[in-house]
Amino acid sequence: MIAILVVDDDAPIRRMLERTLTAEGYAVESAADGGEALAAVERAVPDLVVLDVAMPGLDGLSVCRRLRRVGLGLPVLLLTARDAVSDRVAGLDAGADDYLVKPFAPEELLARVRALLRRGSEPAEVLAFDDLVFDVRTRSARRGESEIHLSAREAELLELLLRNPRQVVSRGLALERVWGSESAATLNAVDRYVSYLRRKLGEPALIHTVRGVGFVLER
Repeated sequence: MIAILVVDDDAPIRRMLERTLTAEGYAVESAADGGEALAAVERAVPDLVVLDVAMPGLDGLSVCRRLRRVGLGLPVLLLTARDAVSDRVAGLDAGADDYLVKPFAPEELLARVRALLRRGSEPAEVLAFDDLVFDVRTRSARRGESEIHLSAREAELLELLLRNPRQVVSRGLALERVWGSESAATLNAVDRYVSYLRRKLGEPALIHTVRGVGFVLER
């Protein structure tokens, strides 16, 4: 089932979005602010995000930039009450795929969602190593017959390792590529997420520590 994350601080609008999308057969999760949205994506990457722009604290544009900064290419549909050209440009520059102005008809919302999902249904790029397979677009992984559920950061880290098999990936490079140069995360965060990922991938181990340097993906 296609999973959609709805993010809006206005509870009545959020509930309307949930009802409209659920009635069309989508699996809908909702968040009331930007922080909740990022936490939801960290738990499980959805197929599409419907994201309000004007929210207190972390607004929709900031959320969108963070999703793109960590390499997530999932479709993002922005919702806004402002229709100026500059607002549309700001949304697209932040990495959004489409822009819907409030108030809107449910039929238009559903049409935009269907269009974005079609656009995102192009053949996936698949990375593989040994019995591990990773779909770059959907951020899903399997090892043998077992599906592996990854957080957003775990997926980014796994992709980095899969694009550099049998090569040592330094902890500093992982920090820069996965967390971004502006992040306050430390090398300890890299170690922690490698540990999470190693545990999820199971045995025999595929990720090995190169003491004092980083990690390598090899059998």
